[in-house]
Amino acid sequence: MKKRLILASGSPRRKELLAELGFSFEVITSDAEEEHRSDIPLTVLCERNAELKTQAVASQYPDAVVLGGDTLVYIDEEPLGKPKSEEEAVVMLKRLSGRTHQVCSGMCLIEEGRVVPFHAVTDVVFKTISEETIRSYMAKVNVMDKAGSYAVQECGDMIIESVSGDFSNVVGLPQALVLEQLQSFGLQPEPDLAS
Repeated sequence: MKKRLILASGSPRRKELLAELGFSFEVITSDAEEEHRSDIPLTVLCERNAELKTQAVASQYPDAVVLGGDTLVYIDEEPLGKPKSEEEAVVMLKRLSGRTHQVCSGMCLIEEGRVVPFHAVTDVVFKTISEETIRSYMAKVNVMDKAGSYAVQECGDMIIESVSGDFSNVVGLPQALVLEQLQSFGLQPEPDLAS
């Protein structure tokens, strides 16, 4: 019998990236409260939040394989979450300007008590950008629902110099890693679904 796969995330970007891999799945969003802690490494924090989100859905669907994730943008070892205001978004983007920062996606897979957290980290280099460029970028992209106030896949060429590592990780789901882990749970992509 084919295993049931659930994506425990309301992120349209994660949904798209998982669909590109060729898996059929359902989306059931998690209502878990994320932890915001500065006393543990960011990779651990991302994995922990991913596990909290995954666990919340897995407890309701014990027969399914559940995948959840949490993506954090961080610079100087400090996480940048989603901005609370447009002004805060401007401040974040100014801080990233001309510098290299990291994007970490913590992911977690759960099936019948088997819990596997994993993560990927990618370096992103920002161009040196003026406030004018920042405002014009924000006019084109809805930055309010994005960690670090930007989306690499939306008008990224305005603000981003380079990405070294997994590009899909910066969008919110490290595809190669997720594929490998899903296969270790006995799930296989269906070639006719892959885009």
